Amino acid sequence: MSRVAGAAARRAVVLGPGGPVGTAWMAGLAGGLRRAGVDLGGAGLVVGTSAGAIVGALLATGRDPGRLAAPGAATGPAAPAPRAEAARLGSVFAVLGEAGLEPGEARRRVGRIALDHAASASGPDAERALLAGRAALIGARDWPERRLLITAVDAATGEPVVWDRTSGVPLVRAVAASSAFPGAEPAVAVGGRRYMDGALRAGANADLADGARTLVVVAPMAHLFPSEPLAAQPEPAGARTVVTLVPDPDAVRAFGPDLQDLAYWEPAYRAGLAQAGAAAERLRPVWNTATGSA
Repeated sequence: MSRVAGAAARRAVVLGPGGPVGTAWMAGLAGGLRRAGVDLGGAGLVVGTSAGAIVGALLATGRDPGRLAAPGAATGPAAPAPRAEAARLGSVFAVLGEAGLEPGEARRRVGRIALDHAASASGPDAERALLAGRAALIGARDWPERRLLITAVDAATGEPVVWDRTSGVPLVRAVAASSAFPGAEPAVAVGGRRYMDGALRAGANADLADGARTLVVVAPMAHLFPSEPLAAQPEPAGARTVVTLVPDPDAVRAFGPDLQDLAYWEPAYRAGLAQAGAAAERLRPVWNTATGSA
């Protein structure tokens, strides 16, 4: 596995997977926290996976999460989201639900489904739409100076990778690959290989924040997956304070039955905003009192 080395951050934020609806909720939550005086974008380390890669790139590059208040506000009509394919999605979840299957083999099997999608007649158009949509969402093309880690998985080998600004991977491609869940989006080409959703490594990938003094983990899918589908979530080592933010009951209701359904984007965003006040009360004593480097 490719692992990016670096000094531990005093404050870190880990943003997990959640589909388009989870993206909207995290953006609303981050925007509401900023209004309440808790800026997650001020972390010394941001780890983004799948939906979290989108919001993580947004925060680390200093963009306003409010740009994602509505699904079309940032993307516009010229950058439609790729449409999920029920048969492929069903095959992916069948693999992930197979009892006793070794995680690496599960990733390779899912990767074959992702590569089949990329090689299909709709693959090139779907990849272009995915890249255009992600570029519009994050509103940035260059990696930030702030430390940002983005996860993905090699679709052919099943090996996880972790990219940062030193990896030579364009930011938009890194975000698109990290959020390319097989069956919903095609695997994304990077350097002659194809990569798929980083959540297939280990959910939110919180272990990549090892050593952070204060860690905030934002987990939009916690109500669906109390434990990770492929392996137990690796725990970050050395964190003195860990705060996990998950959708409250009102947010879960706002999500609707399908995290891919853009009809629930705005309700999910508003639910994130509404939840931010209570979240800020939990975070303010540990986040804003940290001293020294971010």
